[in-house]
Amino acid sequence: MKKLSPRELELVSLGAALGSNCVPCIEYHVPAARRAGLTDEEIAEAIRQADKVRQVPANKVLATAEALLRPSEGCGCGSAGASSDSRASSTSTDNAAGCCG
Repeated sequence: MKKLSPRELELVSLGAALGSNCVPCIEYHVPAARRAGLTDEEIAEAIRQADKVRQVPANKVLATAEALLRPSEGCGCGSAGASSDSRASSTSTDNAAGCCG
């Protein structure tokens, strides 16, 4: 099995450091990446790519939260539009159908 080169290891480390929001890790691995022979342009590209990957779940969480705040769409359980009176008089069996009904 071939081991990763020092350059490759630092690229992985930069991605992991950014993904985990670890400031001390970034402070350590940017100079280490330079020592391993990576240029500032290569380091910046790796950081930009890691940030793109990191933003995917953040954007999905934000989109989900925004969707849940739209009252006309409900929570997605399929019971949107039920009146508050029907919720107050529903049984525990009825509640199993969805949280909005």
